[in-house]
Amino acid sequence: MTVRIDNTRDATVGGLYVLAGGVITLAAAGYPRGTPAEMGPGFFPFWLGVVLVGLGLLVLVRSLLERGEKIPLESWDLRSLVWMVGATVVFAVALKPLGLALTVALQVVVSSLASADFSWRATLLNAAVLVALTVGGFVYGLSLPFPVWPQL
Repeated sequence: MTVRIDNTRDATVGGLYVLAGGVITLAAAGYPRGTPAEMGPGFFPFWLGVVLVGLGLLVLVRSLLERGEKIPLESWDLRSLVWMVGATVVFAVALKPLGLALTVALQVVVSSLASADFSWRATLLNAAVLVALTVGGFVYGLSLPFPVWPQL
């Protein structure tokens, strides 16, 4: 029996969701999950992984069942992918030495470089708004122990 895939794009995305969700679920399985009332460290990532697997299977099966015009997988924009992954790495590396405010601003600048429509004005405005929302929400609203500024 041969499987005919007309929608390669959805089949690929569905497969990647299943793969990512499976890895997340397996990684989170080693942590205590707790209950919805008293969540453990593995609760959210475990259920996020399960939902990703479910959505991935839904998209994958739908792409295998529907017939119609062939939809090819488009080529990847590797430049944007590198900038976006780099922005995440910047956040992880810079948070402790630079504090939340400067790290979020730096992450916004680095991730904005992925866009073909990059402009400094929009990037700096976006950074200012996101810094205010992030610091206000996480540090002052939720009282999470993030350093706001560099610790000298």
